[in-house]
Amino acid sequence: MWSEEIIQEYLKNNLKPTRYEHSVSVRGAAIKLAEKYGACIDKARIAGLVHDCAKNLNNEELLNIAKSHGYTINDACEKNPQLLHGIVGAIIAKEKMEVEDDDVLNAIRYHTTGKKDMSILEKIIYIADYIEPLRNFPGVTDIRKVVYQDLDKALLESFN
Repeated sequence: MWSEEIIQEYLKNNLKPTRYEHSVSVRGAAIKLAEKYGACIDKARIAGLVHDCAKNLNNEELLNIAKSHGYTINDACEKNPQLLHGIVGAIIAKEKMEVEDDDVLNAIRYHTTGKKDMSILEKIIYIADYIEPLRNFPGVTDIRKVVYQDLDKALLESFN
């Protein structure tokens, strides 16, 4: 796997500055949540940093990469290919950054859509992306408070 420094350079070169800052901020939030909930801090650090590595790809690139890796594209993703950035991000993490850890790859893959029976790391990356300090929208402050008391409750509230 690439070192964290090389990953950061890749992200600086492939993301807009605000998206890079967001990724660094998600890494920080993920580390805090991993500490709180007993998840692997190193996995949270990498998944949080890498989660949006495909975010600045255009719609055609996202669709092509997903299709070329055997994903069936549903109507929702055809209409809004940015929904695929988690799936494509996991592909980039594995193929370019040489991330082999399935927990990390799944946390990247499902950080936008979530899934049934999410692992603790998947939950952490999903909610860290939602509540990181640079986010500013109605209700985020309330979820930031809840997340340190009850991770599952924070997830449910974020779905609303």
